Amino acid sequence: MSDVDEISALVHSYARLLDGGDVDGVTALFEHSTWRSMPKGSTLRGAAEVRPIYENLLAQDRTRHTKHLITNLSVHVEPGAITAFSHCRWTILQGIPGEPISITLSGQYADTFEKVDNRWRFSDRLITTDLSGAPSPPAG
Repeated sequence: MSDVDEISALVHSYARLLDGGDVDGVTALFEHSTWRSMPKGSTLRGAAEVRPIYENLLAQDRTRHTKHLITNLSVHVEPGAITAFSHCRWTILQGIPGEPISITLSGQYADTFEKVDNRWRFSDRLITTDLSGAPSPPAG
């Protein structure tokens, strides 16, 4: 798998794990990373610090029936490099049974990665929220 493919899969795994309600999987992505949120103005480090954010978010998502879409992903990595960068847009859809699907939030992820033991991992994530639609869960 190429570096770009591995990093792209890592970014997309975040949405898959989050939508699947896997708190352990989501927080493990940030074990060696800082996690920053413009809406919250916070900087967290490691799985233990980000865990409460995702436990709260997932508890709300279970009743809100949300899906996170990752789009416009661009990955920048130089051949042989041990650091990389990506940027993408995210959109949260909400589908409550019996109601039309709505867009609740939209924003951006700016990610930095590091290659350790020949595997890519997050080293920083900056979350920004650009748009808010229907009643929304916390950013993420």
